[in-house]
Amino acid sequence: MMWTTRPRSDFGQVSAIAEGDGPLVIMLHGVGLQAEAWCAQIDDFVSAGYRVVAPDMPGHGHSPLVPAHTLSQFATLLSGLLKEEAVIVGHSMGAMLALTLASMHPDKVAGIIALNAVHRRDAAAKAAVRGRAGELDGIQAQDPANTLHRWFGEAVTPEREACAAWLRHTHPAGYKTAYTVFAEADGELDTALARLRCPALFMTGEADPNSTPAMSEAMAAAAMKGEAQIIAGAAHMLPMTDASKINGTLLRFAEGCLS
Repeated sequence: MMWTTRPRSDFGQVSAIAEGDGPLVIMLHGVGLQAEAWCAQIDDFVSAGYRVVAPDMPGHGHSPLVPAHTLSQFATLLSGLLKEEAVIVGHSMGAMLALTLASMHPDKVAGIIALNAVHRRDAAAKAAVRGRAGELDGIQAQDPANTLHRWFGEAVTPEREACAAWLRHTHPAGYKTAYTVFAEADGELDTALARLRCPALFMTGEADPNSTPAMSEAMAAAAMKGEAQIIAGAAHMLPMTDASKINGTLLRFAEGCLS
């Protein structure tokens, strides 16, 4: 099965899937998920001759709960992955972390791929996401039903079932902390975008109401070497639901950065 749990290696305070040999590609998942969300990309990148490291965010998957309350603090916990020059691929909050890492370590980041990134929500979207964050108590495991509906609608698929299991498994305090940062930090990327000197690809789904095409286009315009691509008919879970549409583009972009 595509989403079956894979072996982990320890990288400082986080646990990660590490597979393959060659130039380094780091893959950062979003809130409530874990490294297996990248399985469809890991296999293609390893086959193409890359070394992939996909960590579990602190308090997610196999990584322990570690105090982190800002994007910079989360990024610092992941900085140990940058042992050499790398392309960083991030999804949702992972995309925000990728941009933050590039700002912190410009000499180690050869390129950024930001999938379904969030930046400068409008007032209604900001109120909605902060409301959801405020409802989390950090003690009780969250009911994933509403989240899954936002991501998948009514479709019942293996991807939905995998996400349901990961959301239920995530440490409640880890989920609350990460989701609160995700809710509050969407305006913090202006500095990172202004400092970004490496090539950056911003990609989202045409039908993603929260990580909108306008957001990706605005971020691409703000980055020195930014470009945006919008995937027709796709929504928020691009790495899982639309791998066949995006993987070729991701591989070509990484090759251009690391060759």
